[in-house]
Amino acid sequence: MSRERQIILDTETTGFYPDKGDRLLEFAGIEMQKRQLNGNYLHLYVDPERDIPEEAIAVHGITQERLEEENAQKFAAVGRQIADFLRGAELIIHNARFDVGFLNMEFARMGLPSIEELDCEVTDTLAMAREMFPGQKASLDALCSRFDVDRSKRVYHGALIDCELLAEVYLAMTRGQFSLMGEEGGETVKEAVNIVSQRPAQLKVLLASTEEAAEHEAYLDGLDKAVGGSCVWREIPSSEHL
Repeated sequence: MSRERQIILDTETTGFYPDKGDRLLEFAGIEMQKRQLNGNYLHLYVDPERDIPEEAIAVHGITQERLEEENAQKFAAVGRQIADFLRGAELIIHNARFDVGFLNMEFARMGLPSIEELDCEVTDTLAMAREMFPGQKASLDALCSRFDVDRSKRVYHGALIDCELLAEVYLAMTRGQFSLMGEEGGETVKEAVNIVSQRPAQLKVLLASTEEAAEHEAYLDGLDKAVGGSCVWREIPSSEHL
C-alpha cells in the first residue's frame, strides 16, 4: 500500500559516481497526495563546488553560467530543506539507486540522516517497468511513448520536467491497480456495484436478428482469413458468446 504523501523526485549531477567526486547539480520534487498533484514542489539548482564535464552538460544542459544565473547555492545551504521536504514520504523515482545514492552522499557530507533514516519509502519505476514489460525498453522516454505522455517540451534531461513526465507515467502504470483497489475512481466502483446489486433476477435475452447474424458470420469469415484457418470464436459454443 502506497503512502498518502508521495514525492516524484529527480536529480541532475556532474556524473555517475557519487563515491568518486561527482556532485548534485539540480534537485526537483513534486508532491502528490492520494494520487493527486497538489501544487507543492521543491526545485533547486545546486553549486557542485567543482567543474561540470562536457559530457554531462550534453545530457542536461546545465553549465556554470546557468548555475550563476539561477543563483545556485552550495548543498550545505539547501540540504536540510531537501531533507525536511522528503521526510516520511514515498519517493517515486526512475532508477532510484542513482538518485538515492547521490542524495545520501550529499546528506552524509552534512551529517544529515540518509533517505532510509528519514523514514522514506522508495518506489523505483524503472524496476516496475522492467517487471511489467520484460525485455522491452524501460527508459522514461520509452514509457512516455508507451503511455502517450507528451514530452515535446523536453529538450534536455531536466529534473523538474522529468518529474512532471514521471508523475504522468507513474499514474498510468498504476491506474489499473488502484482502480481495482477502489483507491482511484472510488465512486465509479461503488456505482457499478450498486447497478449489479439492483439487477433483476431474471434478465430478458434479446436474440440477434437474421441481418445481425449474417453480419456476425461475415465478420468471422474475415477473422478466418486473417489467421489462415478457423478463428477461436468458431471453436466456442454459441451459448458461450452471450
